[in-house]
Amino acid sequence: MRRIVVVGASMGGLRAAEQLRAAGFAGDLTVVGDEPHRPYNRPPLSKEVLASEVTHEAVAFRMRASVEDVDWRLGVPVVSSDLAARTLTLLDGSSLAYDGLVVATGLRARRLPQPGLEDRRHVVRTLDDATRLRAVLTPGARVVVIGAGFVGCEVAATARGLGAEVTVVCATSEPLMSPLGPDLGAELRRRHEARGVRFLLGRTVTSFGTSDAGDVLLSDGTSLPADAIIEAVGSTPCVSWLDGNGLDLSDGVLCDADLRVEGRPDVVAVGDVARFPNARYDGVCRRVEHWSIPTDTARKAARTLLGVDAPPFAPLPSFWSDQYELRIQSFGAPALGGDDIRVLEGEPSGECAVGYHRDGELVGVVLLGLPGAIPRYRKQLMDAFAATV
Repeated sequence: MRRIVVVGASMGGLRAAEQLRAAGFAGDLTVVGDEPHRPYNRPPLSKEVLASEVTHEAVAFRMRASVEDVDWRLGVPVVSSDLAARTLTLLDGSSLAYDGLVVATGLRARRLPQPGLEDRRHVVRTLDDATRLRAVLTPGARVVVIGAGFVGCEVAATARGLGAEVTVVCATSEPLMSPLGPDLGAELRRRHEARGVRFLLGRTVTSFGTSDAGDVLLSDGTSLPADAIIEAVGSTPCVSWLDGNGLDLSDGVLCDADLRVEGRPDVVAVGDVARFPNARYDGVCRRVEHWSIPTDTARKAARTLLGVDAPPFAPLPSFWSDQYELRIQSFGAPALGGDDIRVLEGEPSGECAVGYHRDGELVGVVLLGLPGAIPRYRKQLMDAFAATV
């Protein structure tokens, strides 16, 4: 291959470029991104960076010498592609030809469909999003967070720490129900409430700016005043530029176990846009929105694209969340073991390790605190898979 184009200039795109060079690719390497910024770290945007001055320098990834010769084309996204002709069209009308293609376009924040109050509505996905939001998180500001997943809870904690009055609205009976289950969700709600965060659970938003009593109208008739509204209602894979190529784009980009896009030898995908089977669990193709996945998938995809032998792909997903003084650390796939959740050590009201089991087998561990236990539980999950192969 003479030229490889990586579409997406976030963590996945950067790691793909690094891994292509590490695997021996010495040809032309171009990375195209829709933002004007060089690759940066997104998780801190809802946590420590949002709590201080939001700058690119605070979150920028260090550029290794191996990617100094990469052609970065930033601020001009790819809008369409012809995989048969191996060409890409950019927003400015220019085109790029490639011999190999890496799909690394990641996700965009999902927005609620109801119109109204656009000047007060925020998401937290990009550096520019965080900059805009930080300006309104002032002492006494009335902040309504819609959604109680990790981003919603992290932003709620950050906003409360900055002195805002925070109300969290979500449709589930507890925050973080899907990733952690009801018991840990209830414990984390208790910790937020102890800091002054108000939760309105089991409710949805019906409209914005239509009530004299408030700015956010809920399904039970409650109206909430809001100086800032944060929509933390999930994300959507950025795949529209691949339309028209006969791909399964129903949930990201469908890949095989080697991260080839539907068997195409010249196209691979990395990061949370890739839907792939993980031999560690089963043959079901899933997207994984975890911190470790861009690096893990980039290593495998680069070798697949270049025809370099690599072991079967069985990554152990991991992520963390900082909320107030508490660090939540997860390994494996807790969502696959949501029907059998057990406290392994400690107490949820303090520090603890919680195990998630499928068919009696441990498939995920979540730690509240207990940093010293991380190597032990990570090794336990790694060894469980090694014993089966």
